[in-house]
Amino acid sequence: MFWFMEGMCFLPTFLVIWSSSTFIISYIIALYRQDVDVVLPYISDTGATPPESCVFGFMSTITAFAAFATMYAEYKFVERVHERTGAVPPTLNKVSFGFGIFSCIGMCLVATFQETTVMEVHDIGALLFFICGVVYAVIQSVIGYRAFPYGSSKVMCHLRTFFSTVAILAAIPTIACGFLVGTSKLHWDSNDKDYTRHIVSVACEWITTFSFVFFFLTYIQEFQQFTLKLTVNLKEYSGL
Repeated sequence: MFWFMEGMCFLPTFLVIWSSSTFIISYIIALYRQDVDVVLPYISDTGATPPESCVFGFMSTITAFAAFATMYAEYKFVERVHERTGAVPPTLNKVSFGFGIFSCIGMCLVATFQETTVMEVHDIGALLFFICGVVYAVIQSVIGYRAFPYGSSKVMCHLRTFFSTVAILAAIPTIACGFLVGTSKLHWDSNDKDYTRHIVSVACEWITTFSFVFFFLTYIQEFQQFTLKLTVNLKEYSGL
């Protein structure tokens, strides 16, 4: 059996590969068509103009559902750990999963409402994605330590904490500088007003996004240790 077929390992593996491909492919297409600048466009900029907007929307939506599936599997695993050991409070697990759901909803909004068409909804989606994603990563880092030795190794727990910390530190200037810049355009010049703030915001956005990607990479070891089974219970039908 291949390593990525052990347990539920295929979920975080697919999520990491697909999400990375989403951002990179849309960037390459947008760059080839000269729809964005070479140096640090917003990730959303690479999916603002057809045809890359279609690719970005399609792939980002699948990424959101893959992230939801991965988060749900992690939620059920932690729930099982609590049943066996009592190590992780159920409330903490539910709160984490709740923030994860809102983060996925934010990604769907970003994917379907381009910044050049419905900017207000796009920005709300981006805020949901970044803020709720960061909170999810932080809580999951705490859960990882509390669930130890079940699940991930101490090394993976430390890496999870590192990536969640990077996400926090990068998300703050992403949102703050983006808010201060205000305007949204696909092409920038170094002489433009707020160019420096724009570059800081964009660079931190890419760092935050890929810190999420690497965060889910730490799930692979844990997901190799369990499987999920679907149980269908039918109610008796008495007829008329």
